[in-house]
Amino acid sequence: MSELASESSALRPEDLRSHQWYGGDGLRSFSHRARSRQLGLNPEEHLGKPVIAILNTWSGINPCHLHLRERAQEVARGVWQAGGYPVEMPVSTLSETFQKPTPMMYRNLLAMETEEVLRSYPIDGAVLMGGCDKTTPGLLMGAASADLPAIFVPAGPMLAGHWRGEILGSGTDMWRYWDERRAGTISEADWNSLQSGLARSPGTCMTMGTASTMTSAVEALGMVLPGAASIPAVDSGHHRMAAASGMRVVDLVWENLTPSRILDARAYADAVTTVMALGGSTNAVIHLIAMAGRSQIPLCLDDFDRIARETPVLADIRPGGAFLMEDFHYAGGLRGLLARLADRLHLDRVTVTGRTFGEELAGAEVHDDNVIRPLDRPLATEGGVAVLRGNLAPDGAVIKYVAADPRLLRHTGRAVVFHGYRDLQDRINDPALEITADSVLVLTNAGPKGGPGMPEYGMLPIPDRLLKQGVRDMVRVSDARMSGTSYGACVLHVAPESYVGGPLALVRDGDPVTLDVPERALRLEVPAGELARRRAEWRAPEPMFERGYGALYAEHITQADRGCDFEFLARPGKYPEPYAQ
Repeated sequence: MSELASESSALRPEDLRSHQWYGGDGLRSFSHRARSRQLGLNPEEHLGKPVIAILNTWSGINPCHLHLRERAQEVARGVWQAGGYPVEMPVSTLSETFQKPTPMMYRNLLAMETEEVLRSYPIDGAVLMGGCDKTTPGLLMGAASADLPAIFVPAGPMLAGHWRGEILGSGTDMWRYWDERRAGTISEADWNSLQSGLARSPGTCMTMGTASTMTSAVEALGMVLPGAASIPAVDSGHHRMAAASGMRVVDLVWENLTPSRILDARAYADAVTTVMALGGSTNAVIHLIAMAGRSQIPLCLDDFDRIARETPVLADIRPGGAFLMEDFHYAGGLRGLLARLADRLHLDRVTVTGRTFGEELAGAEVHDDNVIRPLDRPLATEGGVAVLRGNLAPDGAVIKYVAADPRLLRHTGRAVVFHGYRDLQDRINDPALEITADSVLVLTNAGPKGGPGMPEYGMLPIPDRLLKQGVRDMVRVSDARMSGTSYGACVLHVAPESYVGGPLALVRDGDPVTLDVPERALRLEVPAGELARRRAEWRAPEPMFERGYGALYAEHITQADRGCDFEFLARPGKYPEPYAQ
């Protein structure tokens, strides 16, 4: 046991949380042992051993997690080898591709499920199996609230795409070729054949989308075995990592090394640095703020902007760069990248291994300077995400400017406003629509409440007729999110959102809108008196949900700048153990 891990006393078998269920000679413990026999188990298989929940987000409709059923068996093997007792427990799958209106609406549901499963069953520790965008923060948020020893097993990126001699990145090249199809530069047959080459194996998007951004952030937090975040899903190293994680979680229980001892302010600062150095997804801003809130750590948009200004982008990965996650992994992975930034990190904090962050980065090497750039040759001198403020976004907005056309980073154009995604779909290609390449596309009612769930609508489509003229980027402003695999001059997460009366609701066609990324500004160039008149005329929309989870969501969701968590989950307070009631 490491010196850091032994700071709190190690547990004895009778100290295990599960002992409250299985130990002693009372009627309830007798019943629990009898039901264990019903499961085909002898009491000695779990009595006095750490009971480890394997929370698996596998499902038959989540291609990113198609291999996690098999990996759960390898995690269980590791748990058995280390002297624990594994229990696989399915939790919400949150399939990014198929779940509507957006899995973001259900991230907090997974977080609640994770917390309550860990709290209500005889669990001593947990292995959290996820990776597809919202599963990673959902699992970590719940585990942070439950505060039982836990380790995260990332699903890993899929293999690189291939099509007609071209290497493809999922998401990124889908968006690119969709524009080319609408511009008429590729045929219908080309478009259809692309489907078979874009996603060739289980695993998450192999670009630096939200999945790889978040699993890398969680590795930087110290909740993942070092080097695990970038292992390709079908690589044999992924099998070994799963088993090693199962072994390690048993020791975590005996060492009583809980998330609250790992997830401190230093850890979250290093996670933000990691996101910026990767040129990572804008979605990480929302998720990390929510995760930090569960750890009772203050983290805000200004922290992201401050760290971005101090952190170069070193990972040359699509959509902001040229390479893919496989290239990144074999070039040295996250350990190699962070070793180049070691003087900006907090190296003395403990990680899930029981060793310090600095000890885990020691000896890390970079094997390809084109994929992981040296400090004197960064992809960008500042982190790829900027936080914007102004009268159009008083509580902030974000833009992934490294994935935008540089000429648009200082731009003023007249607004073309769409009131909801359906309106956008209906009118974007209307020949009567007054729009030019210099226009600013504005989408309202796409935020946390208005979406609902803040869908990934933020990469508003460029009209077909402009695509055919060669236009490939325009300034776009919304209270929506966008896929981390997307690109373009897209201003996102405008807060407060239009649905609750934020200034975005007051924009009218023809209004001048200014984006100034160097000055971190987003302004509506309309006199204050006119905006006041419009605000007096604004009326709140009717509630979208009358019952069910949707109503719970709408009543308690916070705005993007606060992480879109449920306020009753993020706030501190007592939550008694079931056996203490």
